[in-house]
Amino acid sequence: MEKGKLYVVATPIGNLGDITYRAVDTLKSVTFILAEDTRETKKLLDKYGIQTQTVSYRDQNHDKMFSQILEKLDMGLNLALVSDAGTPLISDPGYKLVSQLRSLNYEVISIPGPSAAISALSISGLPSDKFIFLGFLPKSETKRKNLVSKYLSLNNSVIVYESPNRLMRLLNLVKDNFGNISVFLAKDISKSREESIYGNIENVVSILNERHFNDNPHGEFVCIFHN
Repeated sequence: MEKGKLYVVATPIGNLGDITYRAVDTLKSVTFILAEDTRETKKLLDKYGIQTQTVSYRDQNHDKMFSQILEKLDMGLNLALVSDAGTPLISDPGYKLVSQLRSLNYEVISIPGPSAAISALSISGLPSDKFIFLGFLPKSETKRKNLVSKYLSLNNSVIVYESPNRLMRLLNLVKDNFGNISVFLAKDISKSREESIYGNIENVVSILNERHFNDNPHGEFVCIFHN
């Protein structure tokens, strides 16, 4: 019997209209959808009339779920993997699953679509021919500094994700260690409250201070730096 395939399906990062026809068709055709949060995924499925059953899959329950996933694939059933938003594995769950399936020679197929990092880079105005994506930085100040320093020195645009509560800390760390370099911030891409800020770090920090951002930090940020 031919083994089933795992489809890694990118879903919208904000506006639910940002999904490909192929992604919708795939989600309709598979037997089960492995979802980071079934409640979030249900909103997307309801919009497009997708009735495929969802199964909760996260890094935390990978060991428990893996044997069940293999069993379904060995039965010839096709599965899809989705995260809450964007492309799975890109700072989202899925690496353990894809890595182990690859090592066992199961077929894994990408259904491309949105990614917050690439979407932000494309409108940043910063160099996009060479870039490094670091995802979420470590919490340790020393580790954050060393990591950013390592890649800024290569003359790349450096892309990181940052929570609102640590955003100002990150901006000040970069300025204190690397000078008043260029930065682009984006949050809520493709949502009604989408916003981006571009300038040198001092200008961007000044804008955030004028808005009293520290009094009400909100939104997950894509931060892009270039030295």
